Amino acid sequence: MKRLAVCGSGGFGREVLQIVAAINAGTPTWELIGVLDDAPTPLALAHLNELGVAHLGAIADLTAVAAAGGGAAAVVAIGDSSVRHTIASANPDVEWAVLVHPDATVGPDVTLADGAVIAAGARLSTNIRVGKHVHVDQNVTVGHDSTIGAFSRLNPQACVSGAVTVGEHALVGANATILQGLTIGSESTVGAGAVVVRDVSNGITVKGVPAR
Repeated sequence: MKRLAVCGSGGFGREVLQIVAAINAGTPTWELIGVLDDAPTPLALAHLNELGVAHLGAIADLTAVAAAGGGAAAVVAIGDSSVRHTIASANPDVEWAVLVHPDATVGPDVTLADGAVIAAGARLSTNIRVGKHVHVDQNVTVGHDSTIGAFSRLNPQACVSGAVTVGEHALVGANATILQGLTIGSESTVGAGAVVVRDVSNGITVKGVPAR
């Protein structure tokens, strides 16, 4: 099995631990060596202790941790895209794992770049490109011929229709819908429950039905 370190002990970090456990329950793949976090809360540490997962230290230790013991891959399980980008940029020699929950569907000709995390219930149909360090959370659907830019995040139950382009560092909120063929600009946010019916420019937030 390949050794694996997880960056982040927050809620999504612990969800990623469960993705790793689910993968290993089907096919033993990852030897989880622990979690790195600069300032884990007492509650987070208690949860890690309950799971029998070690806190390995600060994220600044990642390159050293990944190089020790014959090498390890890592994944950044932190929601903030700028933090993910900073960690990835600061650790260029780290091997970034791709994690796909066994209850997710990844269809033909779907490309998942380094560091991508696909959670339980996600459905990615066909001819889709998912960029580096993208998070596709629980029960998200992504339609055919779509592109999800690096460091972006699709929150639970987001619906990305076919031929949609989501720019880098974008956030699509829970239960939001993006209609066919549209573009969500880089560093933009689509609010929870929004219905996007027109292109969204870079760096803005839209919300509501229709989103504006």
